[in-house]
Amino acid sequence: MPLISTSFMYIYDVEVNEMALYKVEICGVNTAKLPLLKNDEKKELFDRILKGDKEARDLYIKGNLRLVLSIIQRFSNSNENVDDLFQIGCIGLMKAIDNFDVSQNVKFSTYAVPMIIGEIRRYLRDNNSIRVSRSLRDTAYKAIYTKEALMRKNDKEPTVCEIASEIGISKEDIVFALDAIQSPVSLYEPVYSEGGDSIYIMDQISDKKNKEENWIEEIALKEAMSKLTDRENNIINLRFFEGKTQMEVANEISISQAQVSRLEKSALKNMKNYLTGK
Repeated sequence: MPLISTSFMYIYDVEVNEMALYKVEICGVNTAKLPLLKNDEKKELFDRILKGDKEARDLYIKGNLRLVLSIIQRFSNSNENVDDLFQIGCIGLMKAIDNFDVSQNVKFSTYAVPMIIGEIRRYLRDNNSIRVSRSLRDTAYKAIYTKEALMRKNDKEPTVCEIASEIGISKEDIVFALDAIQSPVSLYEPVYSEGGDSIYIMDQISDKKNKEENWIEEIALKEAMSKLTDRENNIINLRFFEGKTQMEVANEISISQAQVSRLEKSALKNMKNYLTGK
């Protein structure tokens, strides 16, 4: 039996009516009008499903779509497309139907909810742009659970050292694992908005490589080099910007190494005097 039939390729279509109310449609059907199955209907349909009735299976799926819709709301902060989450939730719902054991005397929703959530979480994990090893994830989740347990016990937030001591893992490994499971965010993610002016994450990040003092120094250096002779300028470029040795510079410009050394010292002295104002 195929996991997904073509009749259940669900597509969301959000429209706004004249009353400014949102209507979500799945295959042209308003979700507000999706059927709610009664207990006797569920039992009857499941008896038919166990006998291989595909129509009953489709009806049972349609009757539980509200359950999928309610679950995907828990993942609204995942930055994933809602359509994709709904599709994956439907896969979890179908797996739950195909594996549900009526003899266990358990409500179907009780069995289906963790199946649907697990399917969505597996999708989010496998489609994460940053791959994280299982051991790192296990360490991070263990640290999170331990943190929550210590907070309940002591009525205060525990330190990393306390968490590390509790679970027997070094604090460095815990910090690394917790960082690894963080979802990537856009530099253009707004962190504050007021009056139409937004502050983005990019605005709060310091550029250590291209700080203002760095490019000011670069301008001053270029001005100092402009005061050198062409030969001195060439030697400084070859030595300190291209990383060549004095011997390599000597061979390239056809002079002795001693002359390169003398010209280099003279050029550096002149640049220093210019930069210090002497």
